[in-house]
Amino acid sequence: MSNIPVQDINGEPLNDEQRKYLEGFFAGLAAHGVSFGDIAPTTAEKKVSLDDLIFEERVKRELHPLDAYDQILENAVTNKTPDKEEIFRFKWNGLFFLSPNKEAFMARLRIPGGVLKTFQLRELAAITKDLTSGYVQITTRANFQMRLIQPKDAPEILRRIQSVGLHTRGAGADNIRNLTANPTAGIDPHELIDVLPFCHELGQIIINDRSFYDLPRKFNIAFDGGGLIGTVEDTNDIGAKAVKVGDEIFFRIALGGATGHKAFARDLGVLVKPAELNKVIVALIRVYIAHGNRGDRKKARLKHLLETWTLEKYLEETEKLLSYKLLRTPANFQFSILNSQFSIPHSHVGVFPQKQPGLNYIGVAIPVGQITPKQMLRLAEIADLYGSSEVRLTVWQNLIIPNIPDAFIETVKKALVKMGLHWQQSNLRSGIIACTGNSYCKFAAANTKSHALELADHLDKRLKLDQPINIHLTGCPNSCAQHYMGDIGLLGAKVKVAGESMDGYHVFVGGGFGERQAVGRQVFQGVSCNDLKPTLEKMLKGYLRHREENETFQSFTNRHDLGALQGIFSNDE
Repeated sequence: MSNIPVQDINGEPLNDEQRKYLEGFFAGLAAHGVSFGDIAPTTAEKKVSLDDLIFEERVKRELHPLDAYDQILENAVTNKTPDKEEIFRFKWNGLFFLSPNKEAFMARLRIPGGVLKTFQLRELAAITKDLTSGYVQITTRANFQMRLIQPKDAPEILRRIQSVGLHTRGAGADNIRNLTANPTAGIDPHELIDVLPFCHELGQIIINDRSFYDLPRKFNIAFDGGGLIGTVEDTNDIGAKAVKVGDEIFFRIALGGATGHKAFARDLGVLVKPAELNKVIVALIRVYIAHGNRGDRKKARLKHLLETWTLEKYLEETEKLLSYKLLRTPANFQFSILNSQFSIPHSHVGVFPQKQPGLNYIGVAIPVGQITPKQMLRLAEIADLYGSSEVRLTVWQNLIIPNIPDAFIETVKKALVKMGLHWQQSNLRSGIIACTGNSYCKFAAANTKSHALELADHLDKRLKLDQPINIHLTGCPNSCAQHYMGDIGLLGAKVKVAGESMDGYHVFVGGGFGERQAVGRQVFQGVSCNDLKPTLEKMLKGYLRHREENETFQSFTNRHDLGALQGIFSNDE
């Protein structure tokens, strides 16, 4: 037997000519002092049994969810409801099965920066009217959701959404969710930099790179370039905030926000030039993809990785991918950001001048984010006639109509009121946010949107606030409405009243974001929906009676312990 290390090629034994050639080749290597043993063998990739994976990771390995479109088509033929694996996989195409609440899908879109052209808004209105229940929501990620889609209609809805340049791909599950940016980017006279180009560029990077569709868990990214309307970037997995150092603009990066887990993003300690921002963000995401927890869904968010890693370690791993060091934030350095969003109450509603002379944007109040196809069509008409054929969704479940000339402002105001919407800021109503609730979400313990509207009507009739307040209603601990960061946060729960289970809420106070960043404290537990309105009425009246001059609700609650607050909030006098 020959002592050469190769005995066959492509499974076929060596012939005499091949054997003689290889014997001479290896003899030459030996003459130069090189043996085959000097070459390290290639380590075989470790095989992982599918049986060893958790359900979600197994389903993704058996068939990549983006390859499940054929099954969507097949189910449509017979209007078949999806099985367990399909329910998970179809989320990659933006389809969320609502069972057990409803035997139908919800479709969530991808609208980077929340920017919509009027032709897109019109088609979404038509889709909603033709193929859904007509139930449309603006989400807290400046996005749209459409509900009650039958399996037979799912392919047509996806096709029509894509036909106007929008996507649903990656709108849920283990993906990067809708990218958010200031809704007034490029038009706000106070901003440091227009972040929409970064938002749109990253959106294209994500949509064209399959590796971004297999994260350990969901992932949120926000860009904030300053201006009157913020993006609450500190509640995201990655938040990029523009700052000014001397005469130069940089971005500070914060990591690990997840307010449902009582966590705000933490400053990474670097300054990133605008030209390299998305390159850095992509590297940060890839570190999470490589090192996030894939064995425990409850420990899979970036926040949890940062509980075992230091920020410096995360930065080191990021710099390995970048192949260069990022600029560290100098100790005690001075930078400038805009704090105007805290001096103008609820700046996402109202009329404001743009940086472009003679033009304005109007923030339109959409009660708890619910909007009808008829209203969508009318808004598109207003934006065409008096604006620039564009609307922008906000993370506050409202929308902006930009580029309205001075001469048309009064006309637009009247048109909005006539269609059942409003342009005027309210210290109470403008700050009420509600998640989907248990009408359509299986996780929610309360009918948040209905209760929010009832609450607004009740409080509006009984008290007048001279300070803006944010009331966030969320149906479950996932905290889609971010109850921990509201002045008043309401977390849905089932409570017992006379032995019967009914909707109720745990009540939190003192939350905030940005410069007022704070996690709310629970002041009451298990308040039934029947008692919610009088409870909040007492709370706000107690605040008005006992506050110091011009004191905000957050400042008031933060200077009292919970026992004192419970006493103040429980008394009518």
